[in-house]
Amino acid sequence: MTTAQLTSPYQHYVYAYPHKTAYRELRDRPTLRSLWAAEDKSALSLYLHIPFCEVRCGFCNLFTRIGAPDDLTGAYLDALERQADAVREALGHGEQVRFATAAFGGGTPTFLTAAELDRLCDIAEHRMGADLRAIPLSVEASPATATADRLAVLAERGTTRLSLGVQSFVDSEARAAVRPQRRADVEAALARIRNAGIPVLNIDLIYGIDGQTEQTWLRSLDAALDWQPEELYLYPLYVRPLTGLDRHRTDTGDPDQAWDAQRLRLYRAGRDHLLARGYTQQSMRMFRRADAPRQGADDYACQTDGMIGLGCGARSYTTGLHYSFDYAVGMHEIRGIIDDYVATVDFARAEVGYRMDAHEARRRHLLQSLLQAEGLAVDDYRARFGSGPLDDFGPELQLLAERGWLTDADVDADAESDTTRLRLTPEGLAHSDAIGPELFSPAVRAAMAAYERK
Repeated sequence: MTTAQLTSPYQHYVYAYPHKTAYRELRDRPTLRSLWAAEDKSALSLYLHIPFCEVRCGFCNLFTRIGAPDDLTGAYLDALERQADAVREALGHGEQVRFATAAFGGGTPTFLTAAELDRLCDIAEHRMGADLRAIPLSVEASPATATADRLAVLAERGTTRLSLGVQSFVDSEARAAVRPQRRADVEAALARIRNAGIPVLNIDLIYGIDGQTEQTWLRSLDAALDWQPEELYLYPLYVRPLTGLDRHRTDTGDPDQAWDAQRLRLYRAGRDHLLARGYTQQSMRMFRRADAPRQGADDYACQTDGMIGLGCGARSYTTGLHYSFDYAVGMHEIRGIIDDYVATVDFARAEVGYRMDAHEARRRHLLQSLLQAEGLAVDDYRARFGSGPLDDFGPELQLLAERGWLTDADVDADAESDTTRLRLTPEGLAHSDAIGPELFSPAVRAAMAAYERK
């Protein structure tokens, strides 16, 4: 990890490790039954992916398509049922299989109609066996699709957290991010969500939008705070290849130091604004109101083993393999992958993935712990792996300490027994999107670099 490599604080958002661009076709196509046979299935996470949106935002590089013609949503739910049946069969019916958390993501799950959302919940409950009213259930929504009938279904079926992608309460900034919406419509959606009685409201906001100032950024934050959201996510804007903003960019794509400085300035202003108003920082992005009900695992829950993903963009995690379906960002390629998924009859095997060895498992645990405000518990790491984080990642952690990004604990192997937790400093958290990618293994970085964008 060189100083030059860490010049820009904005390299990658590490929401999963390894990234899907490191996944490759699995030539042996292992059966799901063999993959899950020896796994602990007593506290699984369930994720259902809906790859449809009414529009695609200019910054979005998620696996989603615009619209769903010719009854495609119904056909997609048919395929989701077939996949759920195959996965549930692979998990085994005579064993203790329990789901501890559930989430619907996308895309935009609330792109589905109220009746289709009811059917989605049935898939999770009746086909997979997840008791949605007894476990945390998080659902993503957009202002246009957060309608009263959809919210009523979600509330009745046990949704405990609704995440609304707002990005900005300033109409001109929303247009600049290619997010066509009006503040009045956003406010109306927020009123409907509060009226539905879902316990936790999360609002997503973005900083670094063209034309955004510290004043307009704080105006957006205050508009969000008027609704007293239990959670807020503050995302830096990225311009990713093959996205709408990328197609309209006029620069060379080289690091923009002025933009980096602007995003850091806005991040710090937003962080301080929320901390002063009773929110606690959970990670670089996540802030929770001090009195908000807990939802179980937070920011990096999707990285834990025992993850069951249903849908063509979902990931599943066992101890030895992370697997999914093919990945793309371009519209034409995404449509083809969705069509292939809908046409699939046999879901009994893993098709695309990344095999995890003991070294990668250590890196993943380091990443998913260190990038959270509470940091990495050394005793927990040692209990899991039989070694300490400083034994395994001493040079990397030493460099973070030298840069002032790791807490004042003496970072050397001899002192580790006296260090109960490794935490990033406030500046370290601010640089999470540089720290995370630089902790990727050489093998993962090579696989990501060799990925052919499509």
